[in-house]
Amino acid sequence: MASDQEEDEFLGFSDDEGDGSSTDSDSGDEGVAVETDAVPLNAHQYGDMEQFQQVPDLNELAQDFPNEDETASANSANSQVVPYLFDLNTPQIDESETPPYHQTSTPINIVHHKPGKQRLTVGLKLEILIFLLRRKKPGLEKLIKGTITEAAIKYDYTPRTIGKIWNKARRQQEAMQTYDMSTNFHKCGRKRKEVPYEQIVAIAMGDITCIIDLARMLNLSPSTVWRLIKRKVLKAHSSPLCPGISETCKMTRMRWVLRLIMDYSIPHDPTYYGMFDFVHIDEKWFYLTQKSQRVYLANNEPKPHRIGKSRTKIPKFMFMAAVARPRWGDDGNCEFDGKLGIFPFTNSVAAKRTSKNRVKGTLETKPVKSVNQIATRAMMINMLIPAIKEKWPPHVGEKVIYIIQDNAKAPILQSDPEWQQHYKQDGFTFVLTQQPANSPDCNILDLGFFRSIQSLMHKKMPKTVEDLSGAVIDAYKELHPKTLSNVWMTLQYVGNEILKHKGDNNYQLPHNKKKILEDEGNLPEQVKAPIWAVNECTQLYDEWKANQ
Repeated sequence: MASDQEEDEFLGFSDDEGDGSSTDSDSGDEGVAVETDAVPLNAHQYGDMEQFQQVPDLNELAQDFPNEDETASANSANSQVVPYLFDLNTPQIDESETPPYHQTSTPINIVHHKPGKQRLTVGLKLEILIFLLRRKKPGLEKLIKGTITEAAIKYDYTPRTIGKIWNKARRQQEAMQTYDMSTNFHKCGRKRKEVPYEQIVAIAMGDITCIIDLARMLNLSPSTVWRLIKRKVLKAHSSPLCPGISETCKMTRMRWVLRLIMDYSIPHDPTYYGMFDFVHIDEKWFYLTQKSQRVYLANNEPKPHRIGKSRTKIPKFMFMAAVARPRWGDDGNCEFDGKLGIFPFTNSVAAKRTSKNRVKGTLETKPVKSVNQIATRAMMINMLIPAIKEKWPPHVGEKVIYIIQDNAKAPILQSDPEWQQHYKQDGFTFVLTQQPANSPDCNILDLGFFRSIQSLMHKKMPKTVEDLSGAVIDAYKELHPKTLSNVWMTLQYVGNEILKHKGDNNYQLPHNKKKILEDEGNLPEQVKAPIWAVNECTQLYDEWKANQ
């Protein structure tokens, strides 16, 4: 006890004297006695400092510390004593340690606002109203006692909010009106900019190629035009350059589509053939690389550097691809993927002289200089026919395969003398037919399959022409049969668009949500054509044919 008293005197405290303020150390609650042998109190429990109060820096504030000679005169009014603001019972802190950044000595009490209730939707208001109407007194326009409170507890809203819904419903019923819980909340805020449709379509095509030009023509800011795009008032569109269609070509395209419809289904229920006996072939150039390739890099990642001998003379190969319609079993498994093969027009040539890349006599892959009828005929007889016979699903009896090719000069006709010697082999009869001129949308490969192969091929980043051939063949094999099956479905929907537009190609490529229909089990194998379009096109073609 003596040591404690000496310590208190050293700190400048006494039993009967303080700083004039009531503290926890010298005054307690009424009727509660303060024990002298209590546990030493911390600094924040003294009257001079409150809990969580900013502690002043002892190095900055001038303080008078009493020595041993002045202990007796500690109670004099002329000397002011400032107590130590730390607990002597706590271990000493090493001041050499660097405190972490953004650390404060006083805890920060963050007060979070109570989250408000979500705004009542119209559907929830109607649900609450139905709940109240079911608890209405029979024959009276009053609720059973406690219904408002019960609804407030169930839907977690205040009784005042529930009462407003009920009072609004009563006023509507008294006015012989239907219950309407809609509000004018959607009208609050800044009013939107409205642009008339006629003002947009009146602008020339050359003045709507970018947002800034369009904003200038509409007398709006670019940010406002961007908000109109987000609201789908405006939309971006890439206008493709389509082949020109003459009147004769339109009639040929209509006749081509009408021949794809089963005869016995016209005119009451026009339906397309299953097209399981069709083989589409076409040629396409595949380039070693693209002039510009979009990639996504890290923030500080160095940009990839691609080099080539020439930007205008990129190495390329021509390939001939052949596809048929895939076939699926009842269990959903693919029985025939429809991919008959993709064949490059290349030759293996021995090197004539030694270079730094190879020695003399090494076989090199060189593209065919000219893909003409001779090269096309040889490819079809030597590569296409054996591939069809090898990969075609089993069948019974004679099988007729219709090979559909484009209407260019390179493909051969059915009447070709050399083709006549090979078009019947091992129970197969191969019939050559041409699609309409200037109609890439009538071929499966041009319609979308070549684009898918090209996208996969460029992901492999081939370096040499030998790698290019392998990359194209690998991309052809990796493509999922479902992609090819979807393109065959698209071909039938394209036929409908050709009929609707009387043979013209002024239409958007149809997207019929094939994935959703497949998941629902409603995706048909044979698409139906619109009856009115079939009848009009048939009559129009007959009239055109009679005038020729």
